[in-house]
This record gives sequence, structure tokens and C-alpha cells, in this order.
Amino acid sequence: MKRWNGWGFSNVEYPLSDGMLTFLADRAGNGRRSNDAPLNEVTQRVPRSRLVDHPLVSTDIVERITHSYGQSMSDWIAMRSGHFPAFVDGIAYPVNRADVRALIDYARSTGARLIPYGGGTSVVGHLTPLGDAPTLSVDMRRMSDLIALDAESQLATFGAGIAGMDVEAKLRARGFTLGHYPQSFEFSTVGGWIATRSSGQQSRHYGRIESLFAGGHVETPNGTLDLPPFPASAAGIDLREIVLGSEGRIGIITDAVLRVARLPDHERFDGVVFPTFEQGISAVRAIAQANIPLSMMRLSSAVETETQFALSHSSLMPLLERYLKMRGASTERAMLIYGVTGNRDLGASAKAAALAIIRQYGGVFVGAVMGSSWKKNRFRSAYLRNTLWDHGYAVDTLETAVPWSNTLPLMRAVESAIRETAAAQDERVHVFTHLSHVYPTGSSIYTTYVFPLGTTPDATRQTWQAMKSAASRSVIAHGGTISHQHGVGIDHAEYLASEKGETGIQAMRALFHDFDPEGLMNPGKLIP
Repeated sequence: MKRWNGWGFSNVEYPLSDGMLTFLADRAGNGRRSNDAPLNEVTQRVPRSRLVDHPLVSTDIVERITHSYGQSMSDWIAMRSGHFPAFVDGIAYPVNRADVRALIDYARSTGARLIPYGGGTSVVGHLTPLGDAPTLSVDMRRMSDLIALDAESQLATFGAGIAGMDVEAKLRARGFTLGHYPQSFEFSTVGGWIATRSSGQQSRHYGRIESLFAGGHVETPNGTLDLPPFPASAAGIDLREIVLGSEGRIGIITDAVLRVARLPDHERFDGVVFPTFEQGISAVRAIAQANIPLSMMRLSSAVETETQFALSHSSLMPLLERYLKMRGASTERAMLIYGVTGNRDLGASAKAAALAIIRQYGGVFVGAVMGSSWKKNRFRSAYLRNTLWDHGYAVDTLETAVPWSNTLPLMRAVESAIRETAAAQDERVHVFTHLSHVYPTGSSIYTTYVFPLGTTPDATRQTWQAMKSAASRSVIAHGGTISHQHGVGIDHAEYLASEKGETGIQAMRALFHDFDPEGLMNPGKLIP
């Protein structure tokens, strides 16, 4: 069963040792515990639904609460305090395309607005009801079948509401994999991945969602959009690109055709420690530009490396620490986790080529100890949000991507902006960064910041908004995209024009209006 006011399954915990809590208090100050609002108290605050009765629509109060937010910091403050800015008026659970079309017609005839709902994992405000009109959340979980598998063409058709772990379970039973592993993999859905241009942890091997999305079906207020899964086409504009990143503004994705792969013969994750973060950056850039086929590279800054070591529960850590000291790894050390996936012989060749470059930049190979730990916790680490909050800390993330020439300046500017903003409010913050995805021309930059809860929910919100805004302005000032993998939603909307330009924003507005002339679909997201 999922938690109603936090992340993930209610029976999964990620405990923190006393040593880690001491480490955090030393760097971010003492946590301020808050009292969470009980669900039965929140139910008393939900206003009466404004929706007209319909056989597909539920107005159950608890369902309305749990569909009125995602996982952004604003959402966390709302669900922990029990004070929500708004609630959806109802939820619908379509089971086929005809139901989706009926819901769009219902919205048109009643003046309701529709918010597509997948796994509820948005961290930028995609699910927040906006405006004065009654709002209906369209939960796609019942459209979650493997509809077809063309093994010869390696194409699989799924209902858009299927979650990542179910995608893999259904494919692996047939000898295939999609290989799309965002951190939200347990809960996020195919439709959500497409609508937000998601990136998986092993996208160097399998591809980002735009590479995996071959075609599908979208119900829009202005008609049906069918996207045949051609291997390639020169027939004008690729309409898939209109759907990718549309964040529910043009319609509801009902099913998708995805490019799948045979299960790999071999997969392994190893760790490397560099004397400095700068040497690590030089190494991963060289590996990417040499097109060495590693399936992933995740390079942690010195502060994140220190934090990861403090978090580790492995009994082998003291031995590893002694080994690294013998090899001359300094306090500025940076950890790289890399993966090799696919054919065993080709993987061995790729690993050898990568290690040759790693050694040129002083990297110390530490094998599978850290790699195995990362794999074990790569989806579980999100549960730290629950634990940290319970100990009085909020945690948020900010991500971007930028060319290599600006990677370090942008990272330093973002971290400085967060620290300086916190200090101006007499608060402390623990900030650390990793490069989560590496490309020949540049890298993503993923920054995490942990800070004590405020004395009130509003104080927490004000501190967070100030740090988030300062960091976002730094991203724009240093030529980064406002989102590499989380999307825009509400939280990033005010910065989109700086990236797209006036002409680009006008084109997007015109596009949304063409598919949705009455503004029925997820209003206020992407473009206010």
C-alpha cells in the first residue's frame, strides 16, 4: 500500500544511522521535527465536489486528496501539514480509449478541466489543480496491459498507465527489456515518461524515452492522434515530438509503442574513485567522446562522495577507506559508478577501454562494492525523503544539462546560490551534486540540497522557494536547460521563456490551442 503523505510503499523504510544523523547535523544544522496532519483531519477540509455525476467519475474524499498532489516540495509541505491549496473534484479510471474520449466530451459539456494522472511521481507540480473550474483527475492505472509484442520487430505496445516495474516484469517474462529506469521506476508510468521526456539511469545503452517511443495513440479535445511506429520517416514534422514533453496539455496518451531489446547477456556495475572531481569530469568526458559503450556513468562531487560514504551500510567500507588512503585518494575524492550492459565479450572490451582512460586521470578502480550498493539502493534511496522529514529535514533536487565547457561553472554557481540564499535567511543547507547522464557534448547536473524544516510550513516553503529560485536563475544565467529529466510543470514554468524565446513560446501556445481550443487539458502547466 502506498503512503498517502510521502514517498512509496508504506512498509518500506530507509533508516539512518546515528553517525549519518550526526554528519547531517554538522553540515545542515539540527533538524526541526514537525507534527504531520492525520488523514482523518485532512478529510474534513475537502470541499464538496463541483462535478456533475458521471458513471466513470468517483468523488471519494480520500481519492480526491491523494490525486491532488505529486512529489514536489510544495506537495510535500501540503500533504504533511494537511493544508492543500486546492483539491481535484473527482477521479476517473478509464479502461479503454472510448472511456477517455467520453471523459473529454464530459469535460467539454460541463466546463470541467482534466489532469492526466500516472504514478503521481511528478516533482515539479504537474498534478496541482489550477484555476476556478472544477477539476477531474484522469487516473490511467486501469489501462496498463501489454497490448501486443512484435518480437520480430522488437516493438511492444503498452497501455499508458502501466508502471515501470510492471513493464519490466511483462517483458522479462518474454525475454525482453525496455531498460528505462528513472528513480521513480516503481511507480512512474509509460504515459508520464513520454509526457515529461523522461531519462532512465541507463539511457546511454537503452536510450532516453524519446528514443524508445516509437508511436502510439493520443486522445485530444480536437480529435484522435495516431502515431504509426515507423523505423524512420521523412514525411514532414515528426508528430511524436509534439507529444513528447507535452505534459498533458494537448491530450491524454492512451497507449504507446516502445522499442524494446533482448535481455542482456551480462550486466555489471563497478566503482572508481578519482583524486578530484575535476579529474573525474575529464575522464567521463573522454569516455563519452570516444563513444565507449558503457550503459551508464554517474560521477559524484567530493561532497556527494563524502555523503554517500557516510550513508553506506556496507561492512566493507572501513577496508575500502584504508585501501583508498593507501592509493592516495584525497578528501576531495570523487566517486564514479559505471555500468556495462549487453554482450559479455563486447562489455569486457568496453570496460577495458574505459579503464585505460580512467587510469590516465588517476582513477582508482574499487570494483563492485560501490557498484552493487548503488544498484541495490537506486530505487530505495528515494525513501530517504520520508526518513529525513521525520527527523526534521526537507530534501529537494534541481537538475539541468549544459555543454562541457560550462559544466563546472554552472554547478558551482547553483551550489553557491543555494548556500548563499540559505545563509541570508539564517539557515544552513547541505548541498551536493552528481553528473547523472553524460553525453559527448555535455552533461546533466543533478543537485540535491537538504535543510532543516522551518518553524512553520509557510517558513519551510519560503526558504525552499528562495533557494529554488536562486538556483534556477543561476541555471538560466549559465546557459543550462531548466530541466533535463523532470519536466516543467509549475515549478519551472516561469523560466521556460528564457530557454525557448518569445517565438518559441508563441508556437507552443498556438500548438496547445490547436489541439485543445477550449483549454480543457491540464491548465497552467508548462505555459501559464
